[in-house]
Amino acid sequence: MQVIGAGFPRTGTRSLKVALERLGFGPCFHMFEILSKPDHIERWLPAADGEPLDWDKVFVGYRSATDWPASHFWREQAAAYPDAKVVLTVRDPHRWYRSMQVLMAAGPGRELPDDLPPAATEMFSRMARFRPVTDRISREALGVPSINVALPDEDAAVAAFHRHVAEVKASLPAERLLVFDVREGWEPLCRFLDVEIPKGEPFPHLNESEWMRETLEKLINEGVFPADVSQR
Repeated sequence: MQVIGAGFPRTGTRSLKVALERLGFGPCFHMFEILSKPDHIERWLPAADGEPLDWDKVFVGYRSATDWPASHFWREQAAAYPDAKVVLTVRDPHRWYRSMQVLMAAGPGRELPDDLPPAATEMFSRMARFRPVTDRISREALGVPSINVALPDEDAAVAAFHRHVAEVKASLPAERLLVFDVREGWEPLCRFLDVEIPKGEPFPHLNESEWMRETLEKLINEGVFPADVSQR
């Protein structure tokens, strides 16, 4: 593990995943791996009961990680991989909260039809199986029993966002941490990772909210799930 993502979901984590892979730090683990590769669920389930994880087993084949569930356990990964650098993705916390609302409304918070395609039934079954892990993250990160049921109110969520950023910044030396807004593009990320900026390539600014909405609509209506998180 060479790069550890420590940012909350909806802070450009999918853009960061694609960027890291372009820079040679891939494959990059993302929540998408949980949804697209069922065997990954078993690797994470012990965390639901507070048990320590075997990070080498969890991340076998990966060189970086971002998004929940991985980013919630940034501290444990930073200890397990002392030479890895940490990227804390950030954005305006109020815009982040609205993006989380969109995510919950599009997925866990929506009412599903009775005649789901088989692929959609399987996918939502996986999400339900993984829920004990996301519920633990909900409690510890946002102070609510489950974001699958309800987010905290905006003031409480924004306060939690600020606490998280402050905790990460206070816990790591400056030379090991990049606080990164993906709108800044390649330059700060490449400087931090000591790699060259890709010539003639725009930074992958991906619309996470729209991508997730379209992905879930396609899954529910057509039973099709993308093979790659970088699509669109």
